Amino acid sequence: MIENFTVFFIIMALGVLFKRLKPAGIDADGARHVINTVVINFFLPALCLKVMSSAVIDKNTLLFPLAAVLTILISLALAFLCYSVFEKFIHFTKKEKGILILAASFGNVTFLGLPVLTGLYGEEAAKYVLIYDFLATTPLLWIVGASIASYYGTEQKLTIKEGLKTLAALPPIWALVLALILNIAGIKLPALIIKTCELMSAPVIPLMIFSVGMALAVPKIKHTVITAPAVIIKLCAAPLIAFAAAAVLGIDGLAFKASVMEAAMPTMVLTLVIASRYKLDHALCAFAILLSTAASFFTIPFIASLIK
Repeated sequence: MIENFTVFFIIMALGVLFKRLKPAGIDADGARHVINTVVINFFLPALCLKVMSSAVIDKNTLLFPLAAVLTILISLALAFLCYSVFEKFIHFTKKEKGILILAASFGNVTFLGLPVLTGLYGEEAAKYVLIYDFLATTPLLWIVGASIASYYGTEQKLTIKEGLKTLAALPPIWALVLALILNIAGIKLPALIIKTCELMSAPVIPLMIFSVGMALAVPKIKHTVITAPAVIIKLCAAPLIAFAAAAVLGIDGLAFKASVMEAAMPTMVLTLVIASRYKLDHALCAFAILLSTAASFFTIPFIASLIK
């Protein structure tokens, strides 16, 4: 496990170095946007097809996204209550409160979760990563999360129709649904397609980790105090919520471990997009990602050892 995390740290550090050095004058934000766009639109759908078209669909697979939804929704409620009390003692703006609630609830379940879980539990864990993200995290982010961001940021009401429209434009979701349909129907992909998907999905993990490194920003000291509760909820409370949710639903084995570990991932990098789109505090969002990601290098191995 330590070796895997060392590799992740090295690749992430290279992303930070790229941001600082700007080789060939390339801006890190622009490069990250290109990498994320290519991964989300091409490489990640290929991974979804490869993994889910032949994955075993059982009770755990069907209950897994429900446990993920419960974990995220309870984390949102806990973060809201926490910051509603916290703001009575320390002043922070509405835009800061909105991004902190999201930072406490939505994790980096694919960009960091995929390499972590496959490193810990093997390739079989990839299906749970994809299900956790595209059947729970991403839909909730663009429907519930975006609504929260709109309320605290632009103060405009976001319709469910707009959220569903955003989801419909994400190729990995279509690839996941197609793969599940083929799987249930017992239709096997041609060998050429499988080989193509295997080759296209190979760069996903290193590119994701590198992209996380490029997203990290220099922190502002004044943000530390108000960000700490969000980080504690995300890295400590969320795994406990996931543990309880998975236990209540009767999820066991690898699915149980994956449920807890995915909940333990640091703040989602995509929250930066939400922060920018709905005019929340972008700098605070970047700091929450930085602080939670740094802290996760200690909390994730600890949680993994507890559920071993």
